[in-house]
Amino acid sequence: MLENISERKEAWKTIFLFLVLVVILTSPFHYAIVNLYPSRIYVGAIMWSPAIAAFITLKIKGRKISSLNWNWGDWKYIRLSYFIPAIAGIITYILIWIFGFGNLTNAEVITEWAKELQLMGIGTLDTIPIVVIAILLLGTVEVIRSAATTLGEEIGWRGFFIYELRKVLSFTGVSVFSGIIWAAWHWPLFVYYSNNAILEFLAFLTTCIFMSFTMTYYTFKSKSLWPAVIFHAVSNVYIQKIMPPLTTKIEGTEHWLGENGIMFTIVTCVFGIYFLRKAIKEKM
Repeated sequence: MLENISERKEAWKTIFLFLVLVVILTSPFHYAIVNLYPSRIYVGAIMWSPAIAAFITLKIKGRKISSLNWNWGDWKYIRLSYFIPAIAGIITYILIWIFGFGNLTNAEVITEWAKELQLMGIGTLDTIPIVVIAILLLGTVEVIRSAATTLGEEIGWRGFFIYELRKVLSFTGVSVFSGIIWAAWHWPLFVYYSNNAILEFLAFLTTCIFMSFTMTYYTFKSKSLWPAVIFHAVSNVYIQKIMPPLTTKIEGTEHWLGENGIMFTIVTCVFGIYFLRKAIKEKM
């Protein structure tokens, strides 16, 4: 954290400039998704807006894009950034099944899921091989595809934004502030697409803040933006693409399911508190 007042003021100006650019770049695509058609083109453009905002900010400030932490870093952090969100997603749905907020789906639904994934000929297999093959493919190929868009977000949020915040805030402050901004950036989509926008957004806001403790820890620890890219992609795939098809919804419990559900928020909070305590102990 910077001690010099003029340097701190300059850091806050850089942060403000970046956030203004994010809003300017994102707004047209938020409008397009809400009022036109929610195509992948618009979603991809939104997710790359933080990266473009970071590049423009660096250019205005006379800094090089190469100054970002592009290095791959220690493989240990890459591995952990895959397994931690995967485990969090799996635990979330195991708890959902245990507490009766949803049921483990049946063989017929799993076969239909396989057909939707265009796994040709897989419908002749038993349920367990179908699930294993689907998870392996989604957990690799789909994660790579997802990383192509989460890279855009993470260049901006974890590659640039949190390092600017680190100049003026503590680890806790960086995580909380970046988590709030990250969640608020998604707000327009909640207004138009959520059945209960306030409840889902509050759950999502809490998730973003506590997930930020984990992602900020690994970003600073690895000195690389890639663990955040992997973490974000894996989390999206497991909580959006892998676990929901394995679960049959029960009427009245929808608010417990999915990435905006209460159960995922609870699990994320547990992981977040662990990494917050770890960061404080290590004096990050």
